[in-house]
Amino acid sequence: MSLVRVHNFSVSLDGFATGEGQTLDAPFGHAGSRLMGWAMGTRTFRAMGLPGESEPSFGVDDTFAAAWGPGIGVEIMGRNKFGPHRGPWEDEEWKGWWGGNPVFHTPVVVLTHHPRPVLKMEGGTTFHFVDADPVAALEQARALAGDLDVRIGGGAITVRQFLEADLIDHLHIVVVPIVLGRGERLWDGLEGLEERFEIEATPSPSGVVHLVFTRRAPR
Repeated sequence: MSLVRVHNFSVSLDGFATGEGQTLDAPFGHAGSRLMGWAMGTRTFRAMGLPGESEPSFGVDDTFAAAWGPGIGVEIMGRNKFGPHRGPWEDEEWKGWWGGNPVFHTPVVVLTHHPRPVLKMEGGTTFHFVDADPVAALEQARALAGDLDVRIGGGAITVRQFLEADLIDHLHIVVVPIVLGRGERLWDGLEGLEERFEIEATPSPSGVVHLVFTRRAPR
């Protein structure tokens, strides 16, 4: 069966995956760009359209960043990764943060209590808006992915829900050396999570630590 994977998911030292006060101009709330600073200079993220004046890096951060795409057939994301809106859609003009040709190039399942019609974009990205729990959402995603893997893209609530349901096989967390103090925490309610996974830690010269959680084989 295909794997369920999380990649490039940044958290602060105190466990927050986004800051407080998400808006159109501040996708990560008061955290600003600090959670993703490690990625902004990498070749992988520059290719996604992130700005920068320095030459793209090819180091350890890029090695981890680049693993997000190969073998993926679909992404599942929470509504607040798709956009900053809450409640019923006031209109359907909003088509995500990524412009007319989003970076995914696969189907994307957006979890929302307010479904809307399928949104087809350039480059093969198609957004499917569904109201489903993690098990049902994963079933729909696998139907779209064929034999390829499913990526859980975030945000924190979505990743936490899939961890709570024990549906994730590979989890790449980037611990960023900042303290946010408020926002949306990843680890709440996940006591003992480490017992399910083999865990490897790789420090980077950029100051972050890459943690890779791989599901333990059944005994």
